[in-house]
Amino acid sequence: MEQSNCGTLPPRFVELKREIAASYPDFEQRVTKAWKEIVEQLNETTVAIIKEGPNYIPQVKFIDLANLGADEVKKIKERGTVVIRDVVNDEEAVSWRKQLVEFINANPNVEGMPADNKQFFQLYWTKPQVQARSNPNLLGATAWLNSLYHANSGKKIDGVDLSTPLTYADRFRIRHPGTSWGYHPPHVDGGSTERWEEPTFRKCFHDILSGEWRNHDPYELEGRLSARTSLYGRPSQSTVFRTFQGWLALSETAPTQGTLKVFPDVGLANAYIILRPFFRPLVPVNDPRIFDAKNWQYDISSPEFPGISPRDGGFTGPMPTPELHPHLRLEQTMTSVPKVYPGDAVFWHCDVVHSVEREHTGDEDSAVMYIPAVPLTPMNKAYVEKQKERFLAANRPPDFPQGFSEANFVGVATVEDIVSSIGRQAMGISVAA
Repeated sequence: MEQSNCGTLPPRFVELKREIAASYPDFEQRVTKAWKEIVEQLNETTVAIIKEGPNYIPQVKFIDLANLGADEVKKIKERGTVVIRDVVNDEEAVSWRKQLVEFINANPNVEGMPADNKQFFQLYWTKPQVQARSNPNLLGATAWLNSLYHANSGKKIDGVDLSTPLTYADRFRIRHPGTSWGYHPPHVDGGSTERWEEPTFRKCFHDILSGEWRNHDPYELEGRLSARTSLYGRPSQSTVFRTFQGWLALSETAPTQGTLKVFPDVGLANAYIILRPFFRPLVPVNDPRIFDAKNWQYDISSPEFPGISPRDGGFTGPMPTPELHPHLRLEQTMTSVPKVYPGDAVFWHCDVVHSVEREHTGDEDSAVMYIPAVPLTPMNKAYVEKQKERFLAANRPPDFPQGFSEANFVGVATVEDIVSSIGRQAMGISVAA
């Protein structure tokens, strides 16, 4: 009854499943009990998500971050997504969008997708991008998000400072109205098979694999710090620890206008996705009985990890689908973020299932710059050092597809475009430089 992935995984993944099963006492018994509980909880939670729609996603003002109540912080952590209003003033955000359009017009050879109507650009070092990443408010917002993580041991970890944000250079999009976009179906970034395959990363999901899924804490820090999220060197596979992915709005964008969609329960989705490879359905996916846990069976005889596919010498995913992950009810629960305005920012936890709306039904361009939350850690600091050298040469950052240098483009940024001392620090550039 199992649906196949887009590509068969190597037989060695059967041994990986067996290795994981052997490393936890009473694995089959414990995860079978957990699977039943997770499925039942999903059947309840997904109803609430569908009922509330975009209102299920927390919205706060930037100026209120430091004074949020415990209940509001808890809601943000559980749902794994937040809209932060008025991080940057409207006029500055709109000006950045205008400057990006001018940069593209002045440099018609910039690489973008789709090739015949460029809207997603392989650009990292335009002046607006560098200025936005070094904006003190934006860095303050990412530092606040970093602070939602903690070490359960309570010990100070050498080289780690959640209050010191770093910069991770990424791209931007200016999506045109009336276009259909199939580039980003529901998926999880920041590691594919590594979630199971890489021992340190796997520790982040220890409570799930031990059957104690309710104890799983997506904000526990220590397992994340040295987890290798890119074992195969695939391009566009982040090698840094981003507490939250994010983007800054440069335009108004509402639901149905090409915005972000999320499954807004990070811990529950983690529990389901991590245990999914150890179970197979006993009824067809289109049978209403598929939602009952008794119609699923523990099975580690297959190498398949549903939602994972071979790609570029490694693997891509998790990419949950309604067929492979029916209990997520993705066609109903993938929730568009509320309407945003220029200067608002949207952030989603690094494990959140997210996608981009296929259709943009609005009348204006939908523009965002991708700017995540990145804390100071030894691994992240080492990446920023390499990234800094790429910036100084106007070359693409290490994690991304390599291509034309931006050095010969008109209007590329320099160090002088980093607008704050905290921005220089975040880029690994001395304040005195």
